[in-house]
Amino acid sequence: MTDRHSPRDVGFATRQVHSGAEWADAASRTVPIYLTAGFRFEDFDHAAGHFGTGAGFGYTRTGNPTIDALERRIAALEEGAGAVFLGSGQAAVSVTLLALLSAGDHIVSSHHIYEGTRGLLLDLLDRFDISVDFVDDIASPDAWRAATRENTRLYFAESIANARNDLLDVAAIAAVADERALPLVVDNTFATPYLLRPLAHGAAIVVHSASKFLAGHGAALGGVIVDDGRFDAARAGALFPHLVATSRSGAPSVWERHGGSARLAHIRESVAPRLGPTPSPLNAFLVSQGIDTLHLRVREQSANALRIARWLEERDEVSSVDYIGLPSHPHHDLGERLLTKGYGSVFTFTLAGGQPAARAFVEAVEVVTHMTHLGDVRTLVLHPATTSHAQHTDQARLALGVQPGTLRLSIGIEDPDDLIADLGHALRAAASVAESRVVEVLP
Repeated sequence: MTDRHSPRDVGFATRQVHSGAEWADAASRTVPIYLTAGFRFEDFDHAAGHFGTGAGFGYTRTGNPTIDALERRIAALEEGAGAVFLGSGQAAVSVTLLALLSAGDHIVSSHHIYEGTRGLLLDLLDRFDISVDFVDDIASPDAWRAATRENTRLYFAESIANARNDLLDVAAIAAVADERALPLVVDNTFATPYLLRPLAHGAAIVVHSASKFLAGHGAALGGVIVDDGRFDAARAGALFPHLVATSRSGAPSVWERHGGSARLAHIRESVAPRLGPTPSPLNAFLVSQGIDTLHLRVREQSANALRIARWLEERDEVSSVDYIGLPSHPHHDLGERLLTKGYGSVFTFTLAGGQPAARAFVEAVEVVTHMTHLGDVRTLVLHPATTSHAQHTDQARLALGVQPGTLRLSIGIEDPDDLIADLGHALRAAASVAESRVVEVLP
């Protein structure tokens, strides 16, 4: 209520809605949670100015102080020009692609990507006449170059891939993309900006599932897009005419108004608010709280993962371990060059006893949690062949490094001795199943 009315001048229903609605902002040490759909305007001109320029906050779908603070924080960590926070990692990928692509366009993607992204490319974007070719040998610049067409508009890859732990040589592939003024979009969820910052190696855009390592606690969903702010209209304007064309109202183009940040501005102004994957300010707050300890968690998780991967590689029950921190991994040398602070904490290993052994393993763990998630402070296990990669053919799964006995681990921050003891118990359970099956087939 304004100063014109005291609580006694208005009715009960009016008092219960409006009383206490005036306050002075306190100097909170953490960013406050602005859990509101909209924001009050000071006067007529304030509202008109907001809608005319986008400055300030009017509605949470287009901007919120809690979300804005998180965006600036993640952009700083990734060394980008700016960021847009969205409702999930899948939303971040979808919005990025839809902001850049038009009907008839083509994508070159790494073969080793999250299955939700693969489904987006093959099942949804295909309906809008957007095609994709996949590169298996992601370490080969020539393979990316050969897959590129006249209508290719972007490259897409993950910094550390699921499930084989393939590592992208960002600088090498970014250089190939730059030959055609194409942006390289990198999903950096597995590596995090603590281990690798793709924009510093030439990538144009980075996306994250912030639900994973950035949050760390598994309590909130979120996704983020970070742009390098280096869009060059002279070189790439013909590839992305919607960024350089005058708007339908005759207003200056996105490029004219925002220069090198045109891609991100288009995402923020047109794509994200119109598609509507708006994150909750509460989730933004929770992700921000997680980021406070990001380097501590990732450093500890990576150290634990390396120790456990080495231990698993020596076990008779295990036929192989796909972890870039091991010399046996084909990309280990590249990992030593790019991942100087740790090799990450998500990897797969394959049990010699196949799927029966994998079933026994996941049902025997006690400290390790059996669930579909990663980047948590808790260690998690999943059987890809019957979950994340279940829709593939057997041949396609094998090409991705997923065998019947393959399990994915996301290592947490528990005491590594406790994890090894639990994994050892589960391996013995898996071995018992394998031995019993051998006895059954003996004459």
